[in-house]
Amino acid sequence: MTDIADLFHTGKQAEAFARIDTLLGDRAERPDLRFLKGVLLVESRRVDEAVSVFQQLTEEFPELPEPYNNLAALYAARGDFEKARAALDGALRANPGFAVAHENLGDVYAQLARLSYQRALKLDPSNTTIPPRLALLRELSDPSARKPSR
Repeated sequence: MTDIADLFHTGKQAEAFARIDTLLGDRAERPDLRFLKGVLLVESRRVDEAVSVFQQLTEEFPELPEPYNNLAALYAARGDFEKARAALDGALRANPGFAVAHENLGDVYAQLARLSYQRALKLDPSNTTIPPRLALLRELSDPSARKPSR
């Protein structure tokens, strides 16, 4: 599989995808190749196709946490944090010890909290407890907003 990734990263994307499709043939039981195809689709900015690949993997191989995690990342990038949360829940059902999924779930919850606080502030602009919370969430999600340690 590293040869396929090498083809892709040396500018031979079409050849890399053709090789994956040839190896898969009519047999779709190679989740490793299908996962690689999803990753390469993301790198090719073919996100909708990647979502489809990862979604199919979660349906056919629910015991694998990685496709759920990658699906969640794509949903989060689109701002669909509820779908991202659901996908990460799937990853953690598959593997409760999957640390990356726990970290990503924390990030998703932080984004959901930010959205909820923004809605609350819009409904009640005089609420003085929300702005500091929003500032904290911005600091958590934006490393450049952090103050340097002394």
